[in-house]
Amino acid sequence: MGETNFLEQKKVVATLEQEIAKVIVGQKYMIERILIGLLTGGHILLEGVPGLAKSLTVSTVAKATGINFKRIQFTPDLLPADILGTEIYNQKTGDFVVKQGPIFSNLILADEINRAPAKVQSALLEAMQEKQVTIGERTYPLDKPFLVIATQNPLEQQGTYPLPEAQQDRFMMKLKVEYPKRDEESRIIDYYSKESSQEPTVSTVLTGEDIFGIRGTIDGIYLDDNVKNYVLDIVFKTREKSKYIACGASPRASINLIKAAKGRAFLEGRNYVKPDDIKSIAYDVLRHRILLTYEAEAEELTSEKIIGDILENINLP
Repeated sequence: MGETNFLEQKKVVATLEQEIAKVIVGQKYMIERILIGLLTGGHILLEGVPGLAKSLTVSTVAKATGINFKRIQFTPDLLPADILGTEIYNQKTGDFVVKQGPIFSNLILADEINRAPAKVQSALLEAMQEKQVTIGERTYPLDKPFLVIATQNPLEQQGTYPLPEAQQDRFMMKLKVEYPKRDEESRIIDYYSKESSQEPTVSTVLTGEDIFGIRGTIDGIYLDDNVKNYVLDIVFKTREKSKYIACGASPRASINLIKAAKGRAFLEGRNYVKPDDIKSIAYDVLRHRILLTYEAEAEELTSEKIIGDILENINLP
């Protein structure tokens, strides 16, 4: 890995963070994790109450990177064809013409994904996994880079269709988006309470080619065998027989822990992964991959508490 190239790429990403900060006040955790997903090719599930700038953050990232962006509002009456596209009969030619759906874009915001029924969720998640879509008898590759960021509201249950654990596993990370801090919300009020306030202009500082170049650099970040074994210790601990864990993390967890940790190391300007990178990212990668037992739910244990206990009981390398 060329040191000069690494520093130049890190400088570009720092500029990207500055452009996003023009629009988004606070939410450093969410922005960092979204950038990790973008720069490592991992899809992200955002969970949080309305009004936390989830959609605004995603659209701002798209503007700053200059990649194509589509927002899909998931509703109970949505059909798979509304996402993927369909064949339309052309009366003049007598042929069927394919009309591609919004999935043919670089960055997809699947807003309130748990409001659409299972067949619609499955259509999106299959596209995420295969990076291609079949319409009629033909298969079409999706645009590159391709990233899905889905949102869901954790509070409302009526009229929603929760994502099954097997489908949540397609997401690299599940983020719990929290309320802003008091000083951050004060700044938000000062800015948006003015009737004359205009959204700042966000400059494009990155291209699709730049993203692929950075992904190559991140792939080359050094991972010591001790750190890799630390990841394996954590994941295999979730699979041990327990009265609290019904199903442990899949091999995707190991892969995504390492990919996300490399992404975090890059954002911090390091060309090697530290155990702290793994610990920092572990909750986001594992919280949706651990299925709890009824006993755990009865004792009001959460996946975060289980993950915390696992991290405490495994020695750092």
